[in-house]
Amino acid sequence: MIKNMQHTLQSKATIRDIGLHSGAQITMHLIPAEENHGIVFVRTDITEGDNVIPARWDSVVDTQLCTVIGNDNGARVGTIEHLMSALRGCGVDNLTIEIDGGEVPAMDGSAMPFLEVIEDAGLKTQSLPKRAIRVLKEVCVEDNGKSVTLKPDEACVFAGEIEFDHGDIGYQRFETQLVNGNFKHDIAQARTFGFLHEVEYMRAQGLGLGGSLDNAIILDTDGVMNPDGLRFTNEFIRHKLLDAIGDLYLAGGHILGLYYGVKAGHAINNAILHALFASDDNWEYVDLPVAKSQTTHAPCEGVLAFA
Repeated sequence: MIKNMQHTLQSKATIRDIGLHSGAQITMHLIPAEENHGIVFVRTDITEGDNVIPARWDSVVDTQLCTVIGNDNGARVGTIEHLMSALRGCGVDNLTIEIDGGEVPAMDGSAMPFLEVIEDAGLKTQSLPKRAIRVLKEVCVEDNGKSVTLKPDEACVFAGEIEFDHGDIGYQRFETQLVNGNFKHDIAQARTFGFLHEVEYMRAQGLGLGGSLDNAIILDTDGVMNPDGLRFTNEFIRHKLLDAIGDLYLAGGHILGLYYGVKAGHAINNAILHALFASDDNWEYVDLPVAKSQTTHAPCEGVLAFA
């Protein structure tokens, strides 16, 4: 494995499952793409007008319940954050994602099923180095007690904290560096979560129709409703960082710097990218140093290090 070169998949992969909010059956194909292609969604069910949507920060059109990207023709794809997180964690730079509906399949509510599909397909090393986005100056966005800060750092670090008035969550903080398989071990299995009263309200609004204990952690006033409990005692903050990794991958490349989120969500994650790219003084492109990896890990563990 050649570390820090661009990567795509060795072979096409197919994923089928229901959408978390729509409840509709969705089929999605992950198709290898050439160097510098980036991550691009194609709505195959849209046959008139533009059905291509680049997975970029400036394509985000909604962040209320998930991250939704769209184009000027009205084509949209939602709930992309878990898939984008897995692509970032596995070091996939270039991919065409054909999808026959408006929402990425829910799977189990984490990034692990996507990671496993990527590992099964295998990674293909390409001919150009990865281009990272180096943070040059501290950038911060605050909104009603929430905040996200990006700071210069020689590594790619994601850290954050949350606090909920619920006995099974409370205050949680976690930090991980995207190197040497940490994404797979620390982040990928953490599932999305919600409260029973929120689920009931969403369903009354025609949303969350595909949600269940199979693809989300649900809490009521007594605690976690899932029979098997939690995968980590702090699964909630780990999932918030999973979302952040996916949302920040919409930058168009790996971000070289420290992310710190306080009670962060999709809206403020997108806002920090708008703030970062608002001035050329805040960032620069850098080609990452190329080296042969000495690891014998699975594909999603062999391309994570920056140095």
